Amino acid sequence: MADPKGFMTTPRREWPRRPVEERVRDWDEVYAPGALLPIITEQADRCMDCGIPFCHDACPLGNLIPEWNDLVARDDWRAAADRLHATNNFPEFTGRLCPAPCEAGCVLAINQPAVTIKNVECAIADRAWEEGFAPPRPPDRLSGKTVAVIGSGPTGLAAAQQLTRAGHTVAVFEKDDRIGGLLRYGIPEFKMEKRHLERRLEQMRAEGTWFRTSTAVGRDIGADELRARYDAVVVATGATAWRELSVPGRELAGIHQAMEYLPLANRVCEGDLERSPLSAAGRHVVIVGGGDTGADCLGTAIREGAASVTQLDIYGRPGEARDEDAEPWPTYPTRVYRLSAAHEEARDLRTAPAADADARLFAASTLRFTGDAAGRVRALHLTEVDERRRPLPGTGRALPADLVLLALGFSGPDRRDGLVDQLGLALEPRGTIARDAGFATNVPGVFAAGDAARGQSLVVWAIAEGRAVAAAVDRHLTGTSRLPAPVSPHDRPMSV
Repeated sequence: MADPKGFMTTPRREWPRRPVEERVRDWDEVYAPGALLPIITEQADRCMDCGIPFCHDACPLGNLIPEWNDLVARDDWRAAADRLHATNNFPEFTGRLCPAPCEAGCVLAINQPAVTIKNVECAIADRAWEEGFAPPRPPDRLSGKTVAVIGSGPTGLAAAQQLTRAGHTVAVFEKDDRIGGLLRYGIPEFKMEKRHLERRLEQMRAEGTWFRTSTAVGRDIGADELRARYDAVVVATGATAWRELSVPGRELAGIHQAMEYLPLANRVCEGDLERSPLSAAGRHVVIVGGGDTGADCLGTAIREGAASVTQLDIYGRPGEARDEDAEPWPTYPTRVYRLSAAHEEARDLRTAPAADADARLFAASTLRFTGDAAGRVRALHLTEVDERRRPLPGTGRALPADLVLLALGFSGPDRRDGLVDQLGLALEPRGTIARDAGFATNVPGVFAAGDAARGQSLVVWAIAEGRAVAAAVDRHLTGTSRLPAPVSPHDRPMSV
């Protein structure tokens, strides 16, 4: 604990964002370059080094937060990087993308703004790359065992890196043309520039991990063939089966799933396309769904030059502070009003005349869509709802809409490529892959991890599952394992 009074004398300061008018004209990350390091040492000093650090339990990775806070406060960046990487393969991802349940569990958060844990983590990760503190770590010897990892999102990449470093020969199979899964084609560039992903992939290649792109297991290569060629298989395909909105008019042209829309914008940033075929430019956009994916669509539509953008959230507007009765400390408060970068942009630019402030209409439920004679959507009809989602009489209205984006979440792995059926994997009633306490499926030698088995979750849970399934596979192949297993398949976030 570098400064025992830091939490009393230093106010919380977060990584400042670039001005809205500047950042919406490009696809660069929203944060001001170089503005984090000058404030981060003081912010790390706010950590109280409390006797029972609940931030450990709030984070499924078990990050050693007080330790690396103290090391940063003492300007020992190399040691801080070592402690950070001891529990997290990809802190540059989580430092940008995670909603920071660790901060909700910070003891200081009982009565003060929490330590800026997420910002400290990001600063350490970036400094580690700049100073060469994250070199490739190839294994000293090979085990002679082979593993196929299906899916290259954060779960698949974490599992692959852990297993490669343990000495196994690992091949990652990805159905898209580039590695990264949702990190590549689901997360907009303004939230995480893909150079961070590329840098980590180069490290993994140097360590010995093999990557095979444009290969959908179940379609381009048979699942049985894969099982015959590899000693173990890890299914980490994510939960890509999107939820539908079954209301009248859904068949109209111009209504798309968020994950049909977002990847095209990412491909423009990659240079594959000059313009997205689903571009929001000049169009009235309505986003159905109030979560992070909806916010990603919001920020993307703003940058594409939409005429207006409105986001519908079926839940009522949450309060500004934690509801201590419903979601007491140290649980993560899901129903708190938060202003993401995209919502800040929508507020300042007034992209949604129909909304009160930041493009969101709360307690709003879609009734139907109507279109023109050509079969294109032209309006979304909605109603206000009460806390039990029952329509309130007399509150119906229509919003102009020539592009509607559905961001309603995901139910489990997509079965259209045939992987689940070819392997004969058992499923849970909700559509996710069934597994035992050791991440093993009903098929010998096949393991499942991440959103495909857990259901949609946070990036920290994805990485934690990747690390844990790697330990299970290592034990299956060798009889024992020294790899860490931070979570079990049945672990869940802290709740009341």
